[in-house]
Amino acid sequence: MTTYPLTWDLDSIFEGGSQSEQLKKYVKNTEHHISELETMVESFSPPRHTDQIEELSEIVPHIQTIIKELSEFGAFVSCLSAQDVNDKKAGLWQSKQHELGARFDNTMTQFDQKLVQVDKDVWNSLISQHPFKDLSFILDERRHLAMDKLDLRQESIINDLGVDGYHAWGHMYDTLVGKMSVEVEGDTLSVGQASNRLSSSNRKIRKNVFNKLQEAWSDQEDLFSETLNHLSGFRLQTYKHRNWENVLKEPLDYNRMSANTLNAMWDTIVEYKKHYTPYMNKKAELLGIDKLSFYDVEAPVAKTEQTMSYQEGAEFIIKQFRQFSPKMADFAEMAFEKGWIEAEDRAGKQPGGFCTSFPDSEQTRIFMTYSGTPSNVATLAHELGHAYHQHVMNELPVLNQGYAMNVAETASTFAEMIVADAAVKQAASEEEKLALLEDKVQRSVAFFMNIHARFLFETRFYEERNQGVVTSERLNELMTEAQKEAYMDSLDEYDPTFWASKLHFHITDVPFYNFPYTFGYLFSMGIYAKAVEIGPDFENQYVALLQDTGRMTVEELAKKHLDVDLEKPDFWRHALELCMRDLEEFMKLSS
Repeated sequence: MTTYPLTWDLDSIFEGGSQSEQLKKYVKNTEHHISELETMVESFSPPRHTDQIEELSEIVPHIQTIIKELSEFGAFVSCLSAQDVNDKKAGLWQSKQHELGARFDNTMTQFDQKLVQVDKDVWNSLISQHPFKDLSFILDERRHLAMDKLDLRQESIINDLGVDGYHAWGHMYDTLVGKMSVEVEGDTLSVGQASNRLSSSNRKIRKNVFNKLQEAWSDQEDLFSETLNHLSGFRLQTYKHRNWENVLKEPLDYNRMSANTLNAMWDTIVEYKKHYTPYMNKKAELLGIDKLSFYDVEAPVAKTEQTMSYQEGAEFIIKQFRQFSPKMADFAEMAFEKGWIEAEDRAGKQPGGFCTSFPDSEQTRIFMTYSGTPSNVATLAHELGHAYHQHVMNELPVLNQGYAMNVAETASTFAEMIVADAAVKQAASEEEKLALLEDKVQRSVAFFMNIHARFLFETRFYEERNQGVVTSERLNELMTEAQKEAYMDSLDEYDPTFWASKLHFHITDVPFYNFPYTFGYLFSMGIYAKAVEIGPDFENQYVALLQDTGRMTVEELAKKHLDVDLEKPDFWRHALELCMRDLEEFMKLSS
């Protein structure tokens, strides 16, 4: 068996980590490019005739170069911060990243507002001709979104103040979490390492770790309520000045998704949720308890721990990918071999997992903490799905690579599904099959209940935050209420400090970092059903779908590649019926 490295290789991108001289030169070059763009945009006159394309045809490639460079720089900094929370130099680079990002945002705001000044007929004619035709969706989207914003001076002030008045709160959260540790059975663990133990088959261990984590988050809840209140307050004040009344406007625009689609999805999920109540009761019975607590939801039902070494997990993923898509399997194998994955289980790392893209190098990097659980294998497959998505986008213009989170989560959950489905089919015993089936059903519970609780919490939190600061005690209440509703009051104990422990609530780049996961999960169900129906020939269709994710709305994407209407409940019901099959099989086998 091939031995794959457990730690990633960052030197092939910028040698020397946070002290890299190569990185310094790269950032200096990016600064120069931003200065050039600032001059170009400042002197840019909005075209009045369809043949006035010279200035625009010079600016657009320059924009694409800077997007690549800022993304490359930002991805490297996020990797440095994640691998070592004590890397202070990485924190300085993060500040530099925000500074350059604000400059670029200001210039793009000026550019977008000049696009708004172009006559509609002239504009439509311009974007239909070379060299803009391939970028027409993105350019038209930028122009349209700019119409909803403030004037240049006000938007520039927001961008500038956001460096230290908005993004800094998210950075503060990361710093605080990185310094936290939990004492568990004599071991000093990071909160990420401790959270991995919540999937233990031993309930005493789960309960102990859960209680220790609750204590740790409760000790810091006043600080975390500060970070959450201030970054959300900044966001709400921005919306107020732009006259955006609906807090969901930005996330829906970002995800290129209509409110009708979002409502159709959640309404259908609520309609089907009742089918999961017997499962929750059966799981409690299998675990030998009267009622599940929050820390039991993800517990394995098998009597023995199921673990896979990192090497075994990697080989298993590659093998399952190959049965669906040789291209995806080859890509995953390359990622393992070249050390694109940071998986080592050690202290000092940030909790959680992510995949980040280096569009200039045409590489990706995956971050996680691997301890051998089935959940870890699923996470690894999930992040490789993200990485493959970016891989097939590399041949496109960088402006067309900007796919939103909901369709990004489609590729990742699709990859996860391939591995999970294969594991069930290849189970060596009924007990193993039951455990693997339960793992699949558990993921549905996560998307339909845990994510729903996050959505309900965040929606209600913003309603109250509009009236003033929300105390940590009230945040705990809102979180518990949301969990009770989302889990249909089926648990004995909830996680009131979840708002503090979940990084997604404190991310400033993307508001409402929740519903896109559920969208991606159910949308990937539809894609998976199509793949099973068509067989190996679907591989190229899948790549074509992924390549369209950055240049159309999700409704257009679904209509073109799956011939379905996402604003109607039919698609969502069909996807949920596929989830019901796993649920029914689990209930039958467990009886």
